[in-house]
This record gives sequence, C-alpha cells and structure tokens, in this order.
Amino acid sequence: MTGRDLRARIQEDLFLLDGAMGTQLFARGAEPGKCNDWLCVEAPDMVMEIHRAYFDAGSDAVLTNTFGANRYALARHGYADKAFEISKAGARVARKAAGGKRYVLGDIGPTGDFLEPLGTLRAEQVREAFAEQVTGLREGGVDGLIIETMTALDELAVAIEAARSAGGGLPVLASLSFDKGGAGFRTMMGVDVPTAVAKMISLGVDAVGFNCGTASLDEYVELSKAYVAVARSSGRAVQVFAEPNGGKPELVDGQAVYRVTPQEFAAACAQIRQAGIHVLGGCCGTSPEHIQAVAEALKLA
Repeated sequence: MTGRDLRARIQEDLFLLDGAMGTQLFARGAEPGKCNDWLCVEAPDMVMEIHRAYFDAGSDAVLTNTFGANRYALARHGYADKAFEISKAGARVARKAAGGKRYVLGDIGPTGDFLEPLGTLRAEQVREAFAEQVTGLREGGVDGLIIETMTALDELAVAIEAARSAGGGLPVLASLSFDKGGAGFRTMMGVDVPTAVAKMISLGVDAVGFNCGTASLDEYVELSKAYVAVARSSGRAVQVFAEPNGGKPELVDGQAVYRVTPQEFAAACAQIRQAGIHVLGGCCGTSPEHIQAVAEALKLA
C-alpha cells in the first residue's frame, strides 16, 4: 500500500490536475509531427521537467505523457509494438516526479479511428489494445487512469471496460470532448451531455468529465453546470471533473493560438468550482502559469 488513495482524495476538497503537455514539449525542443509519447523512453528528463513544473505550480496530480500510447495511434509513427513499453516508461517518469505524496494519472486517449461499422476497428481488438496500455501504466506505478478526449460512446465504453478489467482496481476517470452548436453541447459524433454522463456512470467510473473542445471560457462554465446537473440527478456517487482549454483557439498562420491569460483562466475555474466541480485542470492552451494562477486563486481562498 502506498498511502495514496485517489478514490478517497477526489471526494475531498480541491484536487488540481495539470495542464497541456504537447505545447510544453515543443517549447523544450520536441519536434512537431513526431511521436510525443516516445519521448517517455527517448527523452525522459524532458518529460519529467514538465511534470515537475506542474507540481511546482500547485498541481496535486499530473497526467502521464501517454495520450497516444495505444498501438493504433502509435502505428502512425512506427511504434505499434511499443505500447506497453511507452506506457510503463511514461508512468515511471511521472511517478518519479510525483514522489510518494502526490498523484499520477495514467493518460489514455482515443485510437484516432472508428469502430465498426463506421470504421475498420473491431471492438475486441480495441479492447485488447487499451488493456495493453492500461497494464503498462499500472505496472509503471500510476494511482488511477484517466480516459480523455473521447467523442464516440462505443470507443469510450471499450476503453472503460479495458481499464476496469486490466487496471487492478485502479480508479477510472472518463472524459469526452464537447463543442457548442445550435443543438447545444455535442461531441464530434453527436453525443449530448445527458447521454454521455449516463453512459459513463452506468459503466462504473469514479468520475465523469469533459476536456478539450472549442468552447469559450463562458461556455465551459455553462458545460460544467450541465454536467453537474445530470450527475446529481443520477442519484449515484460520482465526481465530476473539468479540464477546459485555455479558451476558444484562434487560427493564426495555420496554428491554433490560445490567448486566455492565466488570470482569466483562474477566474473561469473559480466559476466552475462554484458550479460544483472541485477536480480541475487544463487542456490545450494551458501551462504551468495557468495552473499556478488557479492554485493561488482557489487553494488560498
């Protein structure tokens, strides 16, 4: 036993996650278009520096640099057979940065393809791929698993099933990515908030959440209220978490640019907390400075 009980900890007061990983890697010399996940093996010190920057900023937990460390996503870079190795290495790097008192969440992202009949992937193969990643993360020493940036319920369900079957009882947090249009908040695959939350809860996750997307800060606050309302109406003991982007990105010379300041991000997180969410972090466009602003605004409040 480690003494770190993530399942109990997220029931308590503010639990602050980290922010974006990719932009921090690029700022330290990682080459765009290459496999960021492989850096856990090839350049672990670079990855550890980012984890430590977030812990120094006030994060209670960091997410491993393994968002794309499933065999299907890795195959695009020629690393399909390295999923277990990368996942375990990513967990070990984060665990070393966290030490014995702070937390590590094993990060699991989508395959980047669709399950049958929309795509070519079969559910049992995808389940096996996620289980391989989960096993590597668990053996590397994570305290829990976070499945994020999902848009399709079938893939999300397969990932949750793999996390529960191969995770050795680790807590599971699950998240989808929403945009707001004429029909309200929907994922890219058309899933609405009530359907998403109900499905995740039915699959027995410890926390339901949202991350990424193209919403403004005000829309993330609105989305938070919708999530909390559905979760509370379920009658189930499940936490809600939020990892908003640093506002809505602007396209500048073909690149997504996020202009939200750390103080603006912290103000939005304060509203999200008031809506009933105390497990908070950031996604694209956020940095250790954004997390530090949230920590100073909310942990000292």
